[in-house]
Amino acid sequence: MISALVTASKFLSVLSSFITIGALLTLAFLILDKEGKLSTSGSKIKSIISYSALAWFVSSVLNILFTLANILGQSVTSVLDLTVLQSFVFQISLGQYLLFQALIALFVAITSRALTSSGYTAVLLLISLLAISAPVFQSHSASSGSHALAIGSLLIHVLGLSFWVGGVIAIALLNEEDRKVSLPRFSHLALWSAIAVVISGVINASVRLNFAAAWSTSYAYVVILKVVITAVLLFFGYKHRSYLAAKPSVNWRAMTRLISVEAAIMIFVTALGSWLSSNQPPVRGSQEPFNAALAITGIEMPDAPTFTRILFAYDPDVFMIGLLVLAVALYIKGVVVLTRRGDKWPVGRTISFALGISAIDFATSGGLGVYAHFAFSWHMVSHMVLGMIAPIGIVLGAPITLALRTLPQSRDGQELGLRGLLIKGLHSRYARIITNPVAALAIFDGSLFALYFTSLFSGMMQSHQGHLFMGIHFILAGILFFYVIVGVDPNPRKVPHIVRIVILFAAMSIHAFFSVALMSTSTLIDGGYFESLQRPWSSDLLADQQAGGAIGWAMGEIPILIALVATFIQWMRDDSRETKRIDRNTARMAALGQPDELAQYNLYLSNLSKKDREANQ
Repeated sequence: MISALVTASKFLSVLSSFITIGALLTLAFLILDKEGKLSTSGSKIKSIISYSALAWFVSSVLNILFTLANILGQSVTSVLDLTVLQSFVFQISLGQYLLFQALIALFVAITSRALTSSGYTAVLLLISLLAISAPVFQSHSASSGSHALAIGSLLIHVLGLSFWVGGVIAIALLNEEDRKVSLPRFSHLALWSAIAVVISGVINASVRLNFAAAWSTSYAYVVILKVVITAVLLFFGYKHRSYLAAKPSVNWRAMTRLISVEAAIMIFVTALGSWLSSNQPPVRGSQEPFNAALAITGIEMPDAPTFTRILFAYDPDVFMIGLLVLAVALYIKGVVVLTRRGDKWPVGRTISFALGISAIDFATSGGLGVYAHFAFSWHMVSHMVLGMIAPIGIVLGAPITLALRTLPQSRDGQELGLRGLLIKGLHSRYARIITNPVAALAIFDGSLFALYFTSLFSGMMQSHQGHLFMGIHFILAGILFFYVIVGVDPNPRKVPHIVRIVILFAAMSIHAFFSVALMSTSTLIDGGYFESLQRPWSSDLLADQQAGGAIGWAMGEIPILIALVATFIQWMRDDSRETKRIDRNTARMAALGQPDELAQYNLYLSNLSKKDREANQ
């Protein structure tokens, strides 16, 4: 009985969260707005968001109670004891994630009524995506090997489903006029979401299931049924695109019926997914002796690092790979759009962006990413690549400039559009704060001390989500810093070159101080993480930690020196362009028989001096 209540509450929580995310997506990016302000149609969708988020909150609270009762093997009334509940939601990881999701659902339900712009709606959408992602890290996938593969694929699967299922249901709830406007744009997003759902589902099933023994289980039958229904939904998507390709003679009544049936089928497949997530799959592989490294990291302990092993080792972090594939796909699409328009995009920028993406993959899934789990020194190499080397390539690839030149603009002349939303974000107060050179430096270098000299590092090293958070933070902090210093993209602040140079010297000094402090440590800062792995090579953990400090110093200074040289080059180029501009203006003024700017300025000073002398007489 309790297990059935767990499944039912999880289904209601998942379904209501998908509807909330689909409605937020529709409100932020699909329906028409008025120069960034929500339209009358947006007011109607806000009601959907509010009610679905409230249902999400209630079902999440019920799921917490039923899950706790199921774990303890007791009745629901017995777990209503405040002490028991507090222990579960504040001390147990699963309870913490479920509580986080419930609180976010309540926050969305309360704040959605006050939404006035598409920009804030997009922020609320991002927060909701974080909420549905949290419990994934405590799913059955998290207990299997290959953590990065299993958890990453399930995370992409859930996010893809939220866009696909939630979007279809939200589109089905729109009136006909809004549906006509929203569906063409949603069709492209649904295609990418469906591809992500199918690929991630196949990967996750291959990691979790023991195919030799699973075919006769009810779990396998439900998986097969879900695959068949997914194929049916893909056919529906194909029919959508076929109808839209028939413009302007689209049969909107037939389209509406198709969407309604598709939404109903998606609700059923969501129920199947809730049942699967509530039941332990047939375990893959046979029972083997306890392996500390595999249990903690999800990876077999590699042999001692050599150049060849570092170069060719690979353990795919599927979620990070998914983000990189998305970034590359969007970048290539932008270049293709420019090419078809007849414009050119510098090849050097494309190569720079590709090198940055490759460096991130090597430092997360490649050899560096593998050995970063097992030795602090290699963790520091990976950190330097993610935070100091890869960001330079990304920034010099000018992705913001490419987006501004290729993103869709207003569909009716009044809509802000994706391009307008990006411009608004670049000129927002938040953007001006974080692009302040001092703020960027504080995030870039200050986070080093906050991470490595507090308990944060030992806590994050113990979990896959901790590794994922650290990697994403290193990348974003590095991109922000080098965007401010050597970026070629539009910047809401015009930072003088001399200020950039001062900031670079400050970064170099702070980084050196951090590295020396790390090299001087006499105690381990990992909270016993590396010792628990029972590593057979490089057994002196303190020496390895101090070597990591030396690596951080050496690898950190070189990119900053490169950025310093790049800043000098940019300064000279800007001066050269300014000189040419003045020369052109002087020539133009001379051709018109007028004095140039310098002569006008000298005359201005002469007149001021003359007035001062007359005033003193």
